[in-house]
Amino acid sequence: MITAFLVGFGLTPLIRMVALQLKFVDKPSQRKIHMQPIPLMGGLAIYGSVMLTMLVFDGLSTRSWTLLIGGTALVAIGLVDDWYKSRGRDFPVWPRVAVYAAVSLVPIWFGIAITGVTNPFTGGMILFPEWLSWLATMLWTFALMNMVNFIDGVDGLAAGIVMVSALTLFIVAVLKGQQGSALMGAILAGSCLSFLNYNFYPAQIFMGDAGSVFLGYAIAVLAVDGAFKSATVISIIVPFLAVGVPILDTLIVFSRRLLSHRALYRADKLHTHHRLLDRGFTQVQTVSLLYVTGILLAMLSILLVLMNV
Repeated sequence: MITAFLVGFGLTPLIRMVALQLKFVDKPSQRKIHMQPIPLMGGLAIYGSVMLTMLVFDGLSTRSWTLLIGGTALVAIGLVDDWYKSRGRDFPVWPRVAVYAAVSLVPIWFGIAITGVTNPFTGGMILFPEWLSWLATMLWTFALMNMVNFIDGVDGLAAGIVMVSALTLFIVAVLKGQQGSALMGAILAGSCLSFLNYNFYPAQIFMGDAGSVFLGYAIAVLAVDGAFKSATVISIIVPFLAVGVPILDTLIVFSRRLLSHRALYRADKLHTHHRLLDRGFTQVQTVSLLYVTGILLAMLSILLVLMNV
């Protein structure tokens, strides 16, 4: 965790300087709440700090390969999308969806998959058929990538929430004796903490889609590799609680869009952080409230694990 923090702490200002030189910035608009252009390459710093630390401490493990291959593809397509935004243009949605779908297969290739659950009545194992294992893993990974991207709308929100989730899954992994997953959770948390030094209000740099989608992918992989692995009924609940804030936000937003007959994929200002800001909360108050919500859900998930260790 300390190494990831130090790498990210040193890398982020360098990336910020490059972004300013290239005018790779997020410009204010009707949907944005910032009032001046902000450098938009922070995702590259997050990716760099996570991958460098993972390769040093975890080597070429299945987790490292999964993050390296899938994460590189996501950061690449995310940077293209962010570049379009910095030029006041919209990048087509379908290339991104295609890459997200393809990347959702990467964990399965390396044996990181949701394989089944225990029968709560008999205690026996209910193994998923291969197609269901693939489908469950792909849906979970694809959904988390988008959910974390959705909440990246207020300074420090996405990085802070993912840090809470990573620390939660780190503790769960320690309790279960899963050293590899614990290492990955600590690295993710350290990277997010270092980025928060520059991204908390008032933000000096944004992570952009490159960062938010990568973090969503990383936390999804971590959950499957760790919390889901024991395949108990409780283990299914724990990761949902650990990443509860983006999941709840997505469910609320999709419900509002359906009720108002809006397209599910079209960006708007119906997210929880937008509604809190509209009610008069400051950015810091909004983020703090959602942090507390995430921490409470995290504590509940840890309590469930402790009751079933």
